[in-house]
Amino acid sequence: MKKFKDFGIKPAIKNFTGDKIKMSKILNKEIVVHDFRIEDSKCYQDRGLGKCLHMQISLNEVKHVIFTSARGLIDAIQQIPVSEFPFTATIIEENERFEFS
Repeated sequence: MKKFKDFGIKPAIKNFTGDKIKMSKILNKEIVVHDFRIEDSKCYQDRGLGKCLHMQISLNEVKHVIFTSARGLIDAIQQIPVSEFPFTATIIEENERFEFS
């Protein structure tokens, strides 16, 4: 009889590690972006794209998870090839919008 691991099935959803951190705690600080996923937003259906960006980041070598509906960040991160992860970035607030710098 086969064991489950013999099927080679991998989880469909990526799990991120670390505590959730507020955007205000990482603004204007260099972070490492390890991975991301975009899901339908449960909280922000009326704002932006109705999407939520989940990012696995490191700040001072400690892993955290960020959740945001910031359209600028969602649009920008989708343009980065998977082969370029991880990368360093700073998130800034420009004209009341979050952007990678």
